[in-house]
Amino acid sequence: MIIFAPQESEPTETRAAVDPASAKKLVDLGLEVVIESGLGSDSGYADGDFEAAGASVADDPGAVLGQADIVVRVCKPRADEISAHKDGALAVSFLDPFNEPELIEKFASAGVSAISMEMMPRSTLAQKMDAISSQANLAGYASVIFAASKMKKILPMMMTPAGTISPARFFVIGIGVAGLQAIATAKRLGARVIAFDVREEALEQAESLGAKALRIDLGETGATDQGYARELTPEQLNKQREAQAKVCQQSDVVITTAKLFGRKSPVLVGKEVVAGMEPGSILVDLAAETGGNVEGTVPDQEVVTENGVILLGPTKLEGTVPRHATQVYAANVANLIEHFWDTDAKTLVLDSEDAILKGCLITQGGTIVHERFATKADSESKKTT
Repeated sequence: MIIFAPQESEPTETRAAVDPASAKKLVDLGLEVVIESGLGSDSGYADGDFEAAGASVADDPGAVLGQADIVVRVCKPRADEISAHKDGALAVSFLDPFNEPELIEKFASAGVSAISMEMMPRSTLAQKMDAISSQANLAGYASVIFAASKMKKILPMMMTPAGTISPARFFVIGIGVAGLQAIATAKRLGARVIAFDVREEALEQAESLGAKALRIDLGETGATDQGYARELTPEQLNKQREAQAKVCQQSDVVITTAKLFGRKSPVLVGKEVVAGMEPGSILVDLAAETGGNVEGTVPDQEVVTENGVILLGPTKLEGTVPRHATQVYAANVANLIEHFWDTDAKTLVLDSEDAILKGCLITQGGTIVHERFATKADSESKKTT
């Protein structure tokens, strides 16, 4: 079987779906690994590194795409690329399925099985394939480095002959994978950190990393069956915003991480809160791509408010550390392939009843098989008939 990794269609994407280590792993399984020439240029890998791992390098990606049994990417392919896939091929990448119904329909029409890496179940068995978590970890780290590069202060406390410099004050809102890594990184660099989440267990994790937990009585909250924080009611959100406002106004850096998959992110820091913050204070909004947690944030732009507060809305911070972002994403993809690989038959076996596939397999055999999107597609079809 041929597994092919073409260059990404998005010009700003720095990551790749295969690195030399994952290529060797796939070759050892019995797959023929082909990459498009230049695949690893942004993440620091030369074509020769892949060849040394046993992969082949192709200069004509179109020819290989039509022959490949498995096509792996980071980003979703362009719509016009889908029809070029081999009938019955498997496509693996981030697909943004909630916002790309037409793309999903095209996969089904082309007879291509499509796995969405965003939909990977949050289970112990699927943990080594969980690309959302692996990338969020890096984004959390990078958010602190990004903020530090924009600050006019240092992060640690420093005793000098000229006096004592107080540590920078960070406030992390949302203690998931990204939030925990942001806390750990800020603490390592010497900052004073306060953190908030609606889940008590998350607050305890933050405290274990040395942060001070902000506890707000919001009533019943909890987590979804996928391990994410549940969406709050309007009343709970208002109570949360009020309690957070005071901490925001005392902070040098606020990092928000409440990104809701498939839905618009909640606004947690309003303009009135930003207006009360000190000039030079920084807000890093990791949910900017899905609407933003900070009112006034613009994706991938730096906004300076009238009172001198800096709003940052980076959408792919993990892409600023492409070497490691590629390493962990490529490992996630290789682990996924290995899990469904039949060593004796040297083939991929996709059992639609498998617990992992039920969560992430979107199309198969010419139809949309994921219950959530099949139902949505049926309802859309009925509206047009």
